[in-house]
Amino acid sequence: MSNYERITSPQNSRLKNVIRLRQRRGRERQQRILIDGLREIDRAIRAGVELHELFVAETFWDSEAGSLLETVSTQTQVLLLPEQLLGRIGYGERNEGLVAVATAPSRTLEQLDLPALPLIAVLEGVEKPGNVGAVVRSADAAGLDAVVVVDGVTDLFNPNAIRASLGTLFSMPVCATSSQELIAWLEHSKLRVVVARVDGAELYDECEYRGGTAIVLGSEANGVSQRWKAEDFKGIKLPMEGVADSLNVSATAAVIFYEAKRQRRLTVSRGSVVE
Repeated sequence: MSNYERITSPQNSRLKNVIRLRQRRGRERQQRILIDGLREIDRAIRAGVELHELFVAETFWDSEAGSLLETVSTQTQVLLLPEQLLGRIGYGERNEGLVAVATAPSRTLEQLDLPALPLIAVLEGVEKPGNVGAVVRSADAAGLDAVVVVDGVTDLFNPNAIRASLGTLFSMPVCATSSQELIAWLEHSKLRVVVARVDGAELYDECEYRGGTAIVLGSEANGVSQRWKAEDFKGIKLPMEGVADSLNVSATAAVIFYEAKRQRRLTVSRGSVVE
């Protein structure tokens, strides 16, 4: 690697700036994000995310990481540091030995490139970044066309959200906006709105998803806000057969996403389309 340097002191100014990115205020001030983990960094690179720095533990190396480091070092600076210093940057208990600093992707509703009859997920007011990331991961796995986060309590590219998504936050079409703007966009796009609610009138597997559809999920603590309970939005629910009265939002999302895709596969196999 030709483009690298070593950091040995915890007082290093570059290291201090990166530590500040662990907090939302620091990310907003610097307009930078942290990407923690080999797979997540690789997926960010493949998605065209701009990297500024890559911090790597001196003890970290394997064949897969070596290839990534060689690629990154031709484009941005690699900084080697002791493992204990890298631990001050990393997020969570899993330490893979490398953390990248990058520019967060900027996407708007208008920039979403959607098919004729899209299937999108909408997350309103979800508090935990890990849940946001897990829903994006499920949406990616199920083959949804986009995820829109509205009235977000956490920033979309929180390091925990990136981790929970396994880096699919970079490859999946994702954007953040307000409920008011999204509802206007949904009306203009003529998408059917299906809202997961504990008091939904229809079971999730009895609902129709084959046309252009937006699936709305709210926070675990409060559900969706009143604006998503309008009469022209269909409320759906999952049956709860045990003593628990709710599921984690990411589990609920996965169940509904796969049911929607199941219906769409049947539509294709039968050669019909529902507008």
